[in-house]
Amino acid sequence: MASKNDPPAAQPANTNDDARSELTAQVEDLLNTLSNKFAGVSSEIFAKMDEMSRRLDNLETQLTASKDKSSGSN
Repeated sequence: MASKNDPPAAQPANTNDDARSELTAQVEDLLNTLSNKFAGVSSEIFAKMDEMSRRLDNLETQLTASKDKSSGSN
């Protein structure tokens, strides 16, 4: 026969385990969300950097062509 003290002692342990499991799940969900947002922002930054690089290359080509054209006419 179980004493009256056994069920209450077992119940807080289960409650603590449930709380830990729930906290762990919430933290994992938060970390996944942050990871996804970071990946999205990173890809946006890289895309903008690629676009800036392309535009700078075009500008450099135009400046070189303009310099060569003005040197040739003198």
